[in-house]
Amino acid sequence: MKQIKIHYGLPSHSLRIMKTYMKKNTILFADDDPDILELVKYNLQKEGFQVHTAENGEKALSMMEEVQPQLVLLDVMMPKMDGVEACERIRKMELPIQPIIAFLTSRNEDFSEIAGFQAGGDDYINKPVRPKVLINRVKALLRRTSKKVEKVQGHQEISLDRERYLLLFKGEEVYLPRKEFELLYLLMNTEGKVYSRDQILQDVWEEDTIVGQRTVDVHIRRLREKIGKQYIRTVKGIGYTFKKQ
Repeated sequence: MKQIKIHYGLPSHSLRIMKTYMKKNTILFADDDPDILELVKYNLQKEGFQVHTAENGEKALSMMEEVQPQLVLLDVMMPKMDGVEACERIRKMELPIQPIIAFLTSRNEDFSEIAGFQAGGDDYINKPVRPKVLINRVKALLRRTSKKVEKVQGHQEISLDRERYLLLFKGEEVYLPRKEFELLYLLMNTEGKVYSRDQILQDVWEEDTIVGQRTVDVHIRRLREKIGKQYIRTVKGIGYTFKKQ
């Protein structure tokens, strides 16, 4: 496969950010309830995490470059800027490495969950949540970033850089939210294999996240919007498979 050289052309201040970005075990948590902010911060700090808090999405957005979080926890319903909008804006920020983003919310309607994933969220945690459960979910999310696999996986016009969660499509760099990247990586690594929605949920979302099969369809649709419909084929009554051109 022809090698693709990536030129970032970042200014000097961005290079400095890149060197220090994504401080290990650093969490940014946004919620408009001060009691929940303190409770979550206290319990996560006991586990050795460095926790920064914000009372709304707007404040969390302004803290991103300074805090450099590995994980962002966002409440959905907040004043000034809600969690879904904050997530969308974080995903559009020119960050060298994108953080994991999870929603922590009392809203459990299906449309709310789908909106969170469409905005680029990686996980959805329903309130009320016990501190031990939250800590386990946070640790599980952070473990996923430490998996060591091949740096670049390529199929003609599509290449995936696992270290930066970056899609190279026809020579253009395209950012993918973590779950979209993991889903595309799974399908590309086993080209021709048909995955059921349940298999995809097990391999990509793993057992620590409770989501429905509709979530898989949403992520497939978003991938097709970015790379076209010709690569990911629907196998009626079964699931999805990847077919290179």
